[in-house]
Amino acid sequence: MAEKLFLEVVTPQKLVVSEEVEILVAPGSEGEFGALKGHTTFLTSLKLGTLRYKDANGKERFLFINGGFAEVLPDKVTILAESAERRKDIDVERATKAKERAEQRLAAKAADTDLVRAEAALRRAIQRLKIKST
Repeated sequence: MAEKLFLEVVTPQKLVVSEEVEILVAPGSEGEFGALKGHTTFLTSLKLGTLRYKDANGKERFLFINGGFAEVLPDKVTILAESAERRKDIDVERATKAKERAEQRLAAKAADTDLVRAEAALRRAIQRLKIKST
């Protein structure tokens, strides 16, 4: 049986995950990284993506992560995310509507449209839908 690592995922609004895990893979700003118990200590920024981990029972779990930071210690990983949602908490209807709104804003190319914000909203919606379909 693999040794366990403690994972905490925290957003400004709430504690999303606080449990022992076997392994995790996170979307680092320089590429995905994995961590097991005993990993070398490091700190990195995160980008939009999927945080995957195996819980203490070996079941694979998925979370939407919207940027932030990760602190990896030999026995604990702390994720401080701008926003995070468990796969089971992702609202497909809401994500689909957000995707459609962002696509409409980008297609309209109106002078008053903040294209950077619309593109970011589109990426977040697509990532949520991708995780939900996993």
